[in-house]
Formats: sequence, structure tokens, C-alpha cells
Amino acid sequence: MALLAEEIVEEWLNRQGYFTIRGIKLGVHEIDLLAVRHHAAGPPECRHLEVQASIRPISYISHVPKQSQLSGRPANSAKRSDSELVEGVTEWVQKKFRHPRKLAVMDMLCSGCWSSELVINNVKSQDEINLLRSHGITILHLRDIIQALAERNFPLQSAAGSDFVELIHLGASDPKGGDGAAQRPVLKHRSAAAGEP
Repeated sequence: MALLAEEIVEEWLNRQGYFTIRGIKLGVHEIDLLAVRHHAAGPPECRHLEVQASIRPISYISHVPKQSQLSGRPANSAKRSDSELVEGVTEWVQKKFRHPRKLAVMDMLCSGCWSSELVINNVKSQDEINLLRSHGITILHLRDIIQALAERNFPLQSAAGSDFVELIHLGASDPKGGDGAAQRPVLKHRSAAAGEP
């Protein structure tokens, strides 16, 4: 699911005119998406996006703090104290957005001020999201990105992921107000094609 969500987010960025790199591997670390858009005047826009697209989340986005894991707690334990949640979010932000190797790659690609953005779908804890915001992480919702793609109000009308996005919107209302029936394939049973009911 995460890779499909990343492809949707990348298409959304590409249609806005961003050049993107997805899935940068740095040993055991990975950067989901980097996006850069240049302007005739002013510095380029540089965005670092991580994508967490759970449909039915059973745990938090962040892990149990490392110190708690040393005492035998599973990293994805759904039971957290308030202090464990605070510490776990701090460690997660450091790992995902502030890791020196990631910062070095971003600086190499484009020296500028990179945003820190997290795309989410459903989450277990709103408190965790509020803690992420307190670390300067911009929270984006996958449903809003999908809706924006459906509205097609972009400088570019398609990029590499356009076929996938079209599949998502298959059967949805078309922008001209129809019911989308014209876009849906009509499948007929053999007997119906021969004139039988």
C-alpha cells in the first residue's frame, strides 16, 4: 500500500511542476520522496515527503523509544505511555527527517531550505500527529491529494503515474458533470451480445 500511495503523491507533485526522486536508499535508511521546483525569481522549492498510508492502523507511526525496546518492548507496541509517545516521536522525526545522511543527500541535490512533510491516511493517534506538528512536520492527507488529482487543476495534466491515478478515479463522476458511464467499459455476457436478455 505504501508504494502505491507514494506513486500517487509523486504524480500529484509532478503535475505541479516538481522534479521528483522516489525511494532513495541510504543503507538501512530510505527517503520516500524528494521534490524540487524552480522559479524564474527566487529560490527553488525543496520538499522532503514521507508517506504513511495505513487503511486500518493498529499501531502508531513512530516506534516505542529505543530505551524501552532494550527492556523487551516490541518496537510497534500499541501500548504507550505519554512519555514514550513523546520520546518515540522525537526519535522517529530524527530518523526520518533529520538524519545526517539524509540531510547530506538533500544538500547535495539542492542547497536550500527543505520542508519536512508527512502524508497520512488513517492514524491511530491524533496526539501523535499533534506531536509531529510540534516538530515542524507539515501533515498532508492522502484523501486531499487524491481529490486534487481528480479535479485536474494543474499546470501539467499527467506524468508517469497518470494511468494509476486514472484507475483510482475509474467510474467516478467526470469533470463535465456526467456520471462517468462513458469512461467505464461495458462488459456483455455472450448471450446478451447475441440479443438474449
